[in-house]
Amino acid sequence: IDFDLILENIKDLNSLVGEGISQIEHTPRGARLRRPEPLPLTLYQNGIVVGHGAFRPYQHPATQQCLQDIMDGYFPSELQPHYPDGV
Repeated sequence: IDFDLILENIKDLNSLVGEGISQIEHTPRGARLRRPEPLPLTLYQNGIVVGHGAFRPYQHPATQQCLQDIMDGYFPSELQPHYPDGV
């Protein structure tokens, strides 16, 4: 696993979704600025944790697909249903 590539691609993906930039959120009384909630990704020697989910070992096929998506420069496909614009 190329951790340097993963970290570099995560930085690039974060900039694509406007990390640190507020977005307009419409409310019943108008609108307000809101910063999107980040989704933490914790890398361990033997696996990962996405968000506040369970530990996932590197040998698990879903973990391998998630990291492959990131290494290929894409948002993990498993997150697309919940975050269609990226996270």
